[in-house]
Amino acid sequence: MTINRLTRSLGDYFQEIDILLFATTVAILLLSFANLYGIGGWESSFVKRQAVFIGLGLLVMISVSYFNYRYLKNYSFPVLIIYVISLILLGWALISPAIRGIHAWIVLGPIRFEPSELAKIAFIAVMAKYFSQRHIHIHQFRTILISAVYLIIPLVLVLAQPDLGSAVLLALVWGGLLLAAGINVRHLFALLGTGIILGYLAWVFVLQPYQKERLVAFINPYKDPTGIGYNIIQSKIAIGSGNWLGNGWGKGTQAGFGFLPEAYNDFAFAALAEQFGLIGVAVLIGMTLFIITRILRIGERAHNNFTKLFCLGLGILILVHSIVSASVNLGLMPITGIPFSFLSYGGSHLIALMVGLGIIQSFKRYAG
Repeated sequence: MTINRLTRSLGDYFQEIDILLFATTVAILLLSFANLYGIGGWESSFVKRQAVFIGLGLLVMISVSYFNYRYLKNYSFPVLIIYVISLILLGWALISPAIRGIHAWIVLGPIRFEPSELAKIAFIAVMAKYFSQRHIHIHQFRTILISAVYLIIPLVLVLAQPDLGSAVLLALVWGGLLLAAGINVRHLFALLGTGIILGYLAWVFVLQPYQKERLVAFINPYKDPTGIGYNIIQSKIAIGSGNWLGNGWGKGTQAGFGFLPEAYNDFAFAALAEQFGLIGVAVLIGMTLFIITRILRIGERAHNNFTKLFCLGLGILILVHSIVSASVNLGLMPITGIPFSFLSYGGSHLIALMVGLGIIQSFKRYAG
């Protein structure tokens, strides 16, 4: 009797959610696990922990999908609470012990959490709420300035860690949602000009020496092939050696023998290309684009601006993470430390993504 009831409940649940989005998410996570397993086998602590992160992430996504998104759409207070909590966690990270010279993690015994990942989801939610309420006033520069305040607070906290990659990503999400909300051309060019000036000031006064070295390595990695250019050179070797079909699962020499640094996270894309070749990369990109397409389709079919904007924001988040990470691995962009969504090792980004996908599935379950 209990088994029949559970079967019916699962059947009802899968009829209510976007099953294609759910299935593709599971599939890309299995590909991620296969990639990490191929690097170090079950003996690797990274692989064991990632198995836990994947299981926990799926549980989080399912649990959040039972939360009725209308509480976020109809009321400002829950969204502001989530946003404020994310800011408090970012501040907490700044007073937590530094790891590799960066105050980006909250450390609680053996547990490390990167609050900037949760802040990205909270920022998307607060911007979706704000622009859904103020979209008819988007032509007023005051509306843009207020939205910029919501951006600047987490931006300053993230830069203080320092985490330039996450700061740039937050700015890109804000810009994408501004465009979707209907910002006029004059204000858009004013913001672009301001961005260029702030970028120059950041280079002179904000960027740390190691961040400037990453930019130098991107421009000419062979200037210091055993130093600042080493990571990019090894990544290109790994990707090139994969050819069409790859060297085989678990047979990647660059990643397997430790020549490719950070093969589990920053250079997981290169490790995948080395093992599974261009075919594996095409499968990864195809599934990533399909997930983004399903998210945007749910937003397109929604009857409220909050859902539309949140879906767009999460789609931008996944797309930018994936493009930047792949570009870094290919030597097309300087090293940023931004993971490839769903593929790279790590619980913080994955759990944050699964919270976002849980909200997307809530849109589907409680549509109407």
